[in-house]
Amino acid sequence: MATNVKRKKKAEVMSDDGSMTLTGHLKELRNRLIICAAVFVVGVIGFLAISDKLIDLLTAMAMNANYTFVFLAPQEKLMQYFRVSLIAAVIVTIPVALYQVYAFAKPGLKRSESFFFRLVLLFGLALFCVGVLFAYKVTLPFMLNFLVTLEGTDYITASISIESYINLCLTMFIIFGCVFEMPLVTIILAKMGIANPEIMKKGRGVAIVLIFLVAAIITPPDIVSQCFVAVPMCLLYFISIFLSGIFYKPKTDDDDEDEDNEEESSDEE
Repeated sequence: MATNVKRKKKAEVMSDDGSMTLTGHLKELRNRLIICAAVFVVGVIGFLAISDKLIDLLTAMAMNANYTFVFLAPQEKLMQYFRVSLIAAVIVTIPVALYQVYAFAKPGLKRSESFFFRLVLLFGLALFCVGVLFAYKVTLPFMLNFLVTLEGTDYITASISIESYINLCLTMFIIFGCVFEMPLVTIILAKMGIANPEIMKKGRGVAIVLIFLVAAIITPPDIVSQCFVAVPMCLLYFISIFLSGIFYKPKTDDDDEDEDNEEESSDEE
């Protein structure tokens, strides 16, 4: 009886030719989503237990610049604990989710594609972490020290809410984490034959203007924040030009013929 049940379940998952059926793919996808959800829930609970230490970690650089914080609503302070815990749980869940995506797609990938997929995942995570670390160690401390030392009217004193400060920190972390992905995006586009190094060199003047424009849009409305985002973006753009020269693979006529042959063979089938 048990053997028949096992055979029936196996038949639902695997087809006669050994490939996985649609039901099998859906079950696998469901299981992987459950794993991601479980990691997220455990992460939220775990980070809630140390949420006060996370807040201390974020406010330490501001305390060194003699900032003092207030909360303007009764629930504001409590909500920041929940907010930081949720975001920390998301950060922990992202690598797990990316691995689950890779594991789900791995059977349909070639060996070279599988290696490149793993490389992109690891390199992307590393660059994002470097961007967040750069914001935490370099950009935010310098920005906070600069803003607090601005001379102005003596009767204007700072009463910075903890919510606005956490918003600034998280915004800068996300911005720099995404900005530091520029070399990876360039490598992918260069491998696809899109990011031409010669075009990138000729258009660097326009690119710098666009970078400062984007920095002005995504940062708080002050020139200091804009420059602290735009300058690293410009440096990363020049690094991307160098990387595109290494990985650029121009599309040849042979590639077009191969694609045409693949389309013809698929039409015949």
